[in-house]
Amino acid sequence: MTQHAEKTVFNNLDALELPQKIQLINACTGIKPANLLGSQNANGQTNLALFSSVVHLGSNPPLIGLVLRPDNGHRHSYQNMLQTGVYSLNAVDAVWSDKAHHTAANFLIEQSEFEQVGLSTHYYPNFAAPFVAESPLHIGLKFVQEIPIPLNQTRLLIGEVQLLAVNQNALDSEGRINLQTLNISGISGLDSYYQLQRSALYPMPKTDEKPNNLLNA
Repeated sequence: MTQHAEKTVFNNLDALELPQKIQLINACTGIKPANLLGSQNANGQTNLALFSSVVHLGSNPPLIGLVLRPDNGHRHSYQNMLQTGVYSLNAVDAVWSDKAHHTAANFLIEQSEFEQVGLSTHYYPNFAAPFVAESPLHIGLKFVQEIPIPLNQTRLLIGEVQLLAVNQNALDSEGRINLQTLNISGISGLDSYYQLQRSALYPMPKTDEKPNNLLNA
């Protein structure tokens, strides 16, 4: 008989102190991708912000969503997206995850997080948003839709992928991206960073076949 570990049960979340509640809810869904959102305003002032709420919405058309917290008047990334219509997402290399985390400090709008944390800008032709030069994976997006979520005053922002750039050594012959090769970070909770390791590679499931891990075959 399989033994199961004892669990701590939280069945009255509203009774918890707010910091603990926030940590638990932010971590309970597992490791989330760490992405830096690069943008600039109409005057060329750059901004860099850390997001862990990025989610794939579809491949054709190629859509990526992210959740924006309630507007407090200091959402510089959001303001830049509205002005220019484009932005970048940049995977966070575990080597400099400390710099990525520090972009969450409350910098003034005239202070570029690129400069404040020591990361470099990179631009692609005909795309008016900065990328993180040190990042192994770049996604350039056009802002296409905003969906308000009245339950908690957040917003789902949807972007259409306009360009994708990834380190060549991370692509296999079938076009897969090996995230382990890229050494990228994931986030759990508000302050915990993890490195990713590919543990399995599976074929398309078929009813007449048994489960099979191709990495261990």
